[in-house]
Amino acid sequence: MDFWDRPEKERLADFARLREVGAPVFFPEPRIPFVRRGQGFYALVRHADVVAASRDAKTFSSEPAATSPEPPAWLSMLLGTPMVNMDDPRHARLRRIVSRAFSPKMLSKIESDIQATATRIVDDVIAEGPRDFVEQVAARLPINVICSMMGIPERIRPYVLKRIDVMTEYSGVRGALTSRRALRLLGGNLRAIMDLHRLLARLARERRERPTDDLVSALVNANVDGERLTTRELGSFFDLLLVAGNETTRNALAHGLRLLTENPAQRELLLEDFEGRIGGAIEEIVRYSSPIIQFRRTVTRDCELNGHPLRAGDKVVLFYLAANHDPEVFPDPESFDITRKPNPHVGFGGPGPHLCLGANLARMELRIMFRELFSRLPELRTVGEPVPLLSSFDNGVKSQPFTFSRPS
Repeated sequence: MDFWDRPEKERLADFARLREVGAPVFFPEPRIPFVRRGQGFYALVRHADVVAASRDAKTFSSEPAATSPEPPAWLSMLLGTPMVNMDDPRHARLRRIVSRAFSPKMLSKIESDIQATATRIVDDVIAEGPRDFVEQVAARLPINVICSMMGIPERIRPYVLKRIDVMTEYSGVRGALTSRRALRLLGGNLRAIMDLHRLLARLARERRERPTDDLVSALVNANVDGERLTTRELGSFFDLLLVAGNETTRNALAHGLRLLTENPAQRELLLEDFEGRIGGAIEEIVRYSSPIIQFRRTVTRDCELNGHPLRAGDKVVLFYLAANHDPEVFPDPESFDITRKPNPHVGFGGPGPHLCLGANLARMELRIMFRELFSRLPELRTVGEPVPLLSSFDNGVKSQPFTFSRPS
């Protein structure tokens, strides 16, 4: 059976056995149709190793690609290179520009928009009744927040969401794919990305001529230092924002409701003092579920990691999910504990230049959405088993049945 087909507990047990080996274990690259087979990689599953590789970006490079499998070179020429696949100084320049999107001033400005979106989502859930928590809640919040930030009109947001679903369908390892299905998925992925790039290019032209107060205007018009994104860079940033920003919050909401349902004592603890404990609950949800499972790095020089020699050109994969369940750092890691302190998880990436820029935005979205849900639907809980997304990259939930008692 493919590793990513296995239940969560079995995969965590396999990661635990890998940690016991001590040194990073080498794995051959899986064969994926229409993607050149790579040379294989060393799996970093210890928290200390993931943190060390994250901090040393000069030795553990994000170039040519931080994603698995590595995209062909022609794809970057066609669509541009996303920030996650860059090292400094290119990465530092882009991060400096796009960090405006996540400044305290910008987050404060959009907080009321997030609250309005969360209120509208719960209004709709009450009116419609419970069907699928992912479709009705988890998938709706982040995409609407991102589109609002970017200035994308509401009427075309369903169009954007459909293309995001297509973009993520070919990410990671998905078991045995026939060549025909792989070609269909890959072709759909490329069309979806190009559709979104064309949409952003039109929006960028409009904002250069008639700037507004949205994020696209801020990114395509020069700031006080004369820095701005090109149209291609804007498209690549939007890809990253849609996949990383959308999927992280979406997955954390779905996993969070399940974890709070499966751990009723923790749920009661949270609801006893929501404002005092929601911060710890969010960090524990992100630690336990690790919405993004892994990223890849390329070794640039001969070195040692945890006493294990690595050679220039070797590939390593940073498994955040495994690191977040390392008992050397997290006592009783398989227990869900919203009071866990300290909680130095790497659910938003390890420390270093690639730490997630949108982490505080995700925390704000999760806090507001859970507050709205539990204040108005205190009996809200999952029922039945979730349908997981089969991926080695995105710890996603495709659907999750749920229930609640209607407010009187």
